[in-house]
Amino acid sequence: MLLGAGLVPAGTAAADTAPAQGTPPTVSADALPTVQVNGVVWSMTTVGNTVYATGRFTKARPAGTAPGSAQEVTRNNILAFDIRTGKLITSFNHSLNGQGLRITRSPDGKRVYVGGEFTTVDGQARSRLAAFDTATGKLVAGFKPKVSNVVRAIAATNKWVFFGGNFFNVNGSSRTRLAAVRAADGSLGSWKPSADDNEVYAIAIHGNRVIVGGRFQKLNGTTKVGIGAFNGSTGALEPWSSRPIPARKGSNFSYVTDLFVLGDTVYGSANGEGGHWFDGRFAAKAATGDLVWLDNCYGASYGVFATGQSLYSVSHAHDCSSLGAFPETNPRTWHRALAETTYATGRDQAPPGTNSNYSRQPIPSLLHWYPTLTAGTFTGQSQAAWAVTGNASYVAMGGEFPKVNGTAQQGLVRFAVKSIAPNKQGPIVSSLGTPRAVKGRNGITVSWKTTWDMDNKNLTYEVLRDNGTTPIGTVKRDSTFWSMPTLTFTDKTAPAGAHTYRIRVKDPLGVTITSARSNAVG
Repeated sequence: MLLGAGLVPAGTAAADTAPAQGTPPTVSADALPTVQVNGVVWSMTTVGNTVYATGRFTKARPAGTAPGSAQEVTRNNILAFDIRTGKLITSFNHSLNGQGLRITRSPDGKRVYVGGEFTTVDGQARSRLAAFDTATGKLVAGFKPKVSNVVRAIAATNKWVFFGGNFFNVNGSSRTRLAAVRAADGSLGSWKPSADDNEVYAIAIHGNRVIVGGRFQKLNGTTKVGIGAFNGSTGALEPWSSRPIPARKGSNFSYVTDLFVLGDTVYGSANGEGGHWFDGRFAAKAATGDLVWLDNCYGASYGVFATGQSLYSVSHAHDCSSLGAFPETNPRTWHRALAETTYATGRDQAPPGTNSNYSRQPIPSLLHWYPTLTAGTFTGQSQAAWAVTGNASYVAMGGEFPKVNGTAQQGLVRFAVKSIAPNKQGPIVSSLGTPRAVKGRNGITVSWKTTWDMDNKNLTYEVLRDNGTTPIGTVKRDSTFWSMPTLTFTDKTAPAGAHTYRIRVKDPLGVTITSARSNAVG
């Protein structure tokens, strides 16, 4: 079985909800009502229709309610909710006395494991690593390894739990930031690789390979920058051919923040410190490390989740011109939730840029899916989402955002495939220009600036004359928020007299907006 940090069974999600043929669809950009938290969610995993979330928070409340409302309940750093309804699962009620940093599932879905900085769960001693039974919701009594310091990464088989972080002792024995314990009783195994010089942030498993990512520059005494693979039985290093993370150079430093395995491919996200050394995402063959693609977008990435042929990520991307998508703006603008193809679609035409290991490397394409998440203030890092998970029908995001698509929704949100989404997110009215009408020899030419839609690229523009509701002309055009061209239509059949014009914009699902009225001309 293949699994990664937060892996769920593969499914087919339905980025543009009605894309051109050959382009994978995405979930809708409609933000669905979801339980809220009063802090930050660092990590999530999905088992069936249940999402387990961990982070640093003390309260949970229903969607649409404000902090301190009568419906707010205590939840200390861990909770669960139904991905179909967004409602808190009240039977899963536990308390971590410190923040949780990573939560993941076993391949059979019978357990979830949480790691972080806590030392007790529900008042019982649990040193930074604990397990819950998904059938009963109870803390697993016999699983209580003692980890000396922070746990940031976890991946599991049904028999073993592999974990990493910044610890040096497990169950009284020396371990250097990596260890494995038995799922049955938490006893320490003989697996003893090392992350020599810095922390481990992510772990994924493919067959008998344990893939690790983090801030390190060496594994088992060998130079391995940010990512590498071990034999799951012996702990020996195994081949890893690609170099998605460039070596540290002065203040320029990148590290892997998350890993996710789907099929034969592992997807990763990276954070670059100092000059955006490498901030984007990458895909590699899990069995060899061979590079599939490298996404050189600027703006640190924190989490990835793949389903079907779509990869969802959370970041603060602000320049994806290397993918032929949105460029840097002045003042800078951030796009905190993205979707892209799981496969390569071309080659980067830009210079090596922030990743000096590659030039003209294979790249994916961004998919047209751009919900807006407002940056939060809880951590002081001015970020929005930190984690992403899902199943075949939903994608869920967690973090510290106070709003989604301009509506209050704190810390957690869901999005659904087209067939079950409200599909009410339509063209952006504030971006649609007021048409201008000019009389010429061949008729009255109407021109207008186009708009864009969060989850549909192809829009239909209908020209309305005077107070009419039946269009006298139709123009179809692809639009994005970074490219909104001016369109024109010439009315050659206008009766004598003065006329005004409006533009009605419709997305493929029938959601419409209408512009202001043009000047009168005739």
